[in-house]
Amino acid sequence: MNMNWRLASRLSVVILALLVVVTIALLNWRHATGAPVATNTRNSTSGLNGTDLGGVPAHDFHLTDQFGKPVALSQFAGKPVVLTFMYTHCPDVCPLMAEKLHSAMLDLGKDAGRVAVIAVSVDPKGDTVAAALNFSRVHRMVQYWHFLVGTQAELAPVWSAYAIDAQTQVVTVSMHTAVLFLIDQHGRERVLLDQDFTSAQLTSNLKTLLSE
Repeated sequence: MNMNWRLASRLSVVILALLVVVTIALLNWRHATGAPVATNTRNSTSGLNGTDLGGVPAHDFHLTDQFGKPVALSQFAGKPVVLTFMYTHCPDVCPLMAEKLHSAMLDLGKDAGRVAVIAVSVDPKGDTVAAALNFSRVHRMVQYWHFLVGTQAELAPVWSAYAIDAQTQVVTVSMHTAVLFLIDQHGRERVLLDQDFTSAQLTSNLKTLLSE
């Protein structure tokens, strides 16, 4: 029993050290690339939850959604846009974010139709149109969002434009930046939310953008 306790204690220390190293590495990467570090606190000026992105124009892109149809970010001019990055076989963060997005759409009620939600794949090998449609059905987002897929050559420029770290060099995606960009009706990046956002925070942000 004593040996087991000592082993468990040492393993805990090692795991904690690894988590610290990973966290520091991610923060250093964001600092080096100029990517903003997301927070979910309310901005006193705009009234929006999240990190202020300064209203810079959002980078446009053209990809294919879960129905096999071409989709461009620019086609949603006049609507607030929720932009996030996911992959269909993600075991933890992505399903949770998808469920919170679904809750926010339900909270918006009829106003959900006035909002665009876009999820861009970070796994060009594993995310097919069929996989995107299945993931959308499982998380009840088929009619609420466009889950966009593409080749490495098509997706990589989008990741780069939004400072998304998608580690796809191996067979499976080992890590990716899990955030939400909120873009207003005029195509301007307004705030960034991290993966710990709540559906209530997102709903509040969208209602604020819809009222502008």
